[in-house]
Amino acid sequence: MNTIESLTEMVEVEQSGSVFSIRLNRPDALNAFRPEMLQEIARLMGLVEENLDIVVVLLEGNGKAFSAGVDLKVLQGIDPRGGKVGDVFDEPARQAYTAIRQSRCPVIAKVHGACFTGALEMALHCDFVLTTQDTKFGDTHAKFGLRPTWGMTQTLSQAVGIRRAKELSYTARTFLGLEAVELGIANQAFEDKEGLDRVALECAQSIAGNSRSALGAIKDLYRLSEEALSMPEALKAELASEYPEIDDTNERLSGF
Repeated sequence: MNTIESLTEMVEVEQSGSVFSIRLNRPDALNAFRPEMLQEIARLMGLVEENLDIVVVLLEGNGKAFSAGVDLKVLQGIDPRGGKVGDVFDEPARQAYTAIRQSRCPVIAKVHGACFTGALEMALHCDFVLTTQDTKFGDTHAKFGLRPTWGMTQTLSQAVGIRRAKELSYTARTFLGLEAVELGIANQAFEDKEGLDRVALECAQSIAGNSRSALGAIKDLYRLSEEALSMPEALKAELASEYPEIDDTNERLSGF
C-alpha cells in the first residue's frame, strides 16, 4: 500500500482500508480556505487516482466546522475587479473541484458546523453531502459584493432547482442542515457530530466494498445528466460507453 501524506499542516489525511479522508485543518479559523489548501486538495486527489487501494474519499473539517469559506484576509490588498476574488483563489479552486469531479472515486462531503459560500461550492462538487441538523449553510457572495466563480450558479441550481437557487443566492440567508436536506443540498442530517461521524464512515465502508472500476464508470455515466442531452441521446450514450478497466465482474458474480 502506497502511503499518501499531506504537504501542509493545513490539510490532514488518513487512510483506513479503502477509505481515504481529507481533513481541512485550520480549526482556529473555522477551516477558512487559503489557496494552499485548495492546491493540496487537488494534489491529494491526483494521488488518490493513482492508488488502486483507495475506493472512496471523505472530505471533512477538523474542529467546530467543515469550513467558513474563503479566508477573506487573503484578499486584503487585492482589487477584486468585477466582483471576482481573482486567480489567487480561482485557479487553485478550479484545480480542486475539477480533481473532485473527475476522480473515479466517489467523494463524500462530511459537513458540520458551518458551510458558507466557497465551502458550499466545494461541497456541491462532491458526489453527495452528509451533515448535521444544526450546521449553518449559506451563499454569501451578494452580501460581500462578490460573484460566484467556483460553480455556485451551476451546482446549486442543479441541486435545488433554479428558482430556489436564486432565492438562496439573492437573499444570502443562512439555513440549517435540516433545510439543506429538504432543499436537496444534503442527503441526510444527523442530530449530532457523533451520528454524522458514525454514519459517514459506515456509508464510505459500504461504498468501499464495491468494485472500484465499476464505481468509476457509474460516476462517469452520471455526468451525462449534466450535458443537457435529450433522454434518447443520453440513453444511447450510456449504452455506447465502454469501460474495459472493469475486470472483476466474473469474480464478483461467482460469489453471488
